[in-house]
Amino acid sequence: MKLIVFGSAMVLAGCSWQPSGSYTLYRNSVLDGSMRLHVASFDSKDGDAYNSDNCRIAAELFQSQPGVTVRYWCEKGAFKA
Repeated sequence: MKLIVFGSAMVLAGCSWQPSGSYTLYRNSVLDGSMRLHVASFDSKDGDAYNSDNCRIAAELFQSQPGVTVRYWCEKGAFKA
């Protein structure tokens, strides 16, 4: 019985775990500037600085494309709707 309880607790803990150094890249919409649309998640085991830098670089690359009128930005943490 203890094994079942322990196993269940481990599964539930695994479902809610999120890397502390994760970053999410978002963009707004051409039609609605207040929208937050998920573009990519950066959650490498290499840590906070690595994920932050890669998210920022991706945002800059997307933003610098000719004709892009939407805004790209990074937020610390996993994707939130």
